[in-house]
Parts: sequence; C-alpha cells; structure tokens
Amino acid sequence: MKTKVRKKSKLKLLHQYYSYTGFYTYVGNSLKKTIIPIVFIILILYLFNKYVFTIEDGLNFLTETFSKTGVLISFFISETLLGLIPPEIFIAWSKKTTSPIINLSILASLSYVGGILSFFIGKVILRINSVKNYLEIKMAKQLKNTSKWGGFLILIGALLPVPFSITCMAAGMIKYPLKGVVLFGLFRFVRFALYAWAIYSVVI
Repeated sequence: MKTKVRKKSKLKLLHQYYSYTGFYTYVGNSLKKTIIPIVFIILILYLFNKYVFTIEDGLNFLTETFSKTGVLISFFISETLLGLIPPEIFIAWSKKTTSPIINLSILASLSYVGGILSFFIGKVILRINSVKNYLEIKMAKQLKNTSKWGGFLILIGALLPVPFSITCMAAGMIKYPLKGVVLFGLFRFVRFALYAWAIYSVVI
C-alpha cells in the first residue's frame, strides 16, 4: 500500500511540475502550430494531384528517377541536420518500393540514428564558440525547454511533428545524458509505424 501511495504522489508531483512549467501548454501549442502546415501541405498535394500530376505519378517519378541509396542518403542527411524534409514524403516513397516494410524499417532506423548523431553534433558545437553563440540565440527557447523537461521533450520530438533532430541537438548542447536520448528516441519507431499505417492506406 505504501509503495502505491508513493508512486501516486510521485506521479502527482510530476504532473504538477509539468503543469506549472508549461509543458502541457507547449505540447498543445506545438500541435496547433503543426496543424496549419499540415493543412497547407495537404492542400498543395490536392491541387497538384488534381491539376498538375497525381501523387502516384510523383512517387513513381521519385522511385524511377532516384536510386534507393540516393533517397536513403538524402533522408539521413535531412534527419541529421534539423529535419529539413518532412519524413512523410519518404514514408510515402517506401510504399512504392518493392519491399515497403523493409524500407520503412530502414527509414525509421536512419531517423533514429540521425537523432543520436544530432545529439553528438550538439555536444561538438559547444567547442566552437561562434557556432555555439549563434545556435544559443536561434535555439534559445528549445534549449530552455530541453533543460526543463529533458526526456519527455525528446519523446514529444520523436512522436509529434516537431523536428526530432533539433530536440536531440539541444539535448547535446545542454549535456543531457545520452541514455535518455537513446531510450526516449525509440518512440521514433512508433511514429513511423503510425504514420505509415495512415499513409499506406492513401497511397496505392
């Protein structure tokens, strides 16, 4: 009984801390901010699909024009350097390949490894004063949030449409423990599985 009471009180204190520090508000605002870009992307895709070329044609062009290795390298670079390209495009690409599940697994693994590499990039950046000072200004909010919420922010970055590599890089810059990034980053595989389930149902 005492153990259960302690666990409940600890969870309650944790909940109060995240409420007080604005963690839930941050997550809510992040979701709101991602809605507009997602709607915009869907609208663009719809217009392209109707008036320019179909999504299927676009994915077929991507598959036929670029080698699998080239696509995977481009994805890995993107996932390592601030998440420049939406991973959903690559998930859709994997559906058009001869081995969708295998390639999806490779994408998820590359994204995860890219996040870990971003963590080490963040640690190395601390040794370069000019880059460190620049990023500390550009990523001030991210660095502050990571120092407050740590692993849970990495989990959010892994699951939600928030740049995973930026979160991991910020973790490296504040010297957050690597084991936390490795552990919470595993939820990246969950995100890819859920997004693939949704995207695969649309892409024929």
